[in-house]
Amino acid sequence: MECQELLEQIAVLTERIATSDRRIKALAGQADIARRLQTMPGVGPLTALAVEAFAPPMENFKCGRDFAAWLGIVPKQHSSGGKERLGRVSKAGQRDIRQLLIMSAMSRLNWMGRGSISGASWLACMLARKPRMLVAIALANKMARMIWAMLTRQEDYRTPATAIAA
Repeated sequence: MECQELLEQIAVLTERIATSDRRIKALAGQADIARRLQTMPGVGPLTALAVEAFAPPMENFKCGRDFAAWLGIVPKQHSSGGKERLGRVSKAGQRDIRQLLIMSAMSRLNWMGRGSISGASWLACMLARKPRMLVAIALANKMARMIWAMLTRQEDYRTPATAIAA
């Protein structure tokens, strides 16, 4: 009896989640900024809508690093005398978008796997010597910078090989 009630609650919640997913996908398909952001691998409808809803206009940031710093995924600098020393990620900033970008980066790393990452890429070099979560945060930082570039230039995502050829 108790288990039957729990199964019914799970079925109701599953249907509500599916309905919300359909609404989010529909909203993300209608909005130009969200559609553009979804061209980047790893950025889904929820992340795209969160950036569109919570982030200020990209013209407020001088560069992509400023946007990433606003999100809180840039390491603190303890540099002096020309020697660069980077510390921990500050975690100060827009928490929701930061968490979504880190989850997107983790899913992208899991989806890519070790076999499909080119050995000469910065991602492969980082994975060889750093913990997986740190690499995901670095990838989220890079994704935030790319989001800034995409939105300021009003263009869709281009793979790095296409960007070099253009």
